[in-house]
Amino acid sequence: MANTTSAKKAVRKIARRTAVNKNRRSRVRSFVRKVEEALAAGDKAAAETAFKAAQPELMRAAGKGVLHRNTASRKVSRLAARVKSLSA
Repeated sequence: MANTTSAKKAVRKIARRTAVNKNRRSRVRSFVRKVEEALAAGDKAAAETAFKAAQPELMRAAGKGVLHRNTASRKVSRLAARVKSLSA
């Protein structure tokens, strides 16, 4: 358990940051899930709309440090390929 004043403050800060990051990660997953559901349904228009909303959300999460840059880029790339293949 934290003994010093600074350690106690660090615990409070970490708890706050964890809550914020958890919220951001959840938000990203929701956006990605909407794209996945549209792809599963075969709805090209909905998939494109959902993808356009998910892409900046993924990159924002990468910018904030919730996801690694490469992870976010990989997810965007794979979703884009799947949305594109739906139209073909």
